[in-house]
Amino acid sequence: MKKDEILKLIPEKGFIKIPESGGIPLSPERKVILLRKGNQLFNEGDVETAGRIFITIGYTDGLIRVGDYYYSHNNTLEALRMYKAAPSQEKVDMIVQKMANIVRGWLETEF
Repeated sequence: MKKDEILKLIPEKGFIKIPESGGIPLSPERKVILLRKGNQLFNEGDVETAGRIFITIGYTDGLIRVGDYYYSHNNTLEALRMYKAAPSQEKVDMIVQKMANIVRGWLETEF
């Protein structure tokens, strides 16, 4: 793969760094303000920005809702990323099983 082709694969808004601890340290007051803003944006349909806020504050329920939204809109990889960030192992396992079944079907297909 050429350098130009690789650069085209980078998302327009760049990558989101997800800390292993699940969020960055914030005061409880700031966390509540961001949580309310994230919920407001989600309810208004700005799911991507809401997801960024939920990742920042490590809000599990919000991340699962964002993951559910992406899953229902056939954006399975983004849903998987949100479920991993939540973390929601049950939903991660569901998607991994679905992907494994797809690969199994491909392997069983005769050409």
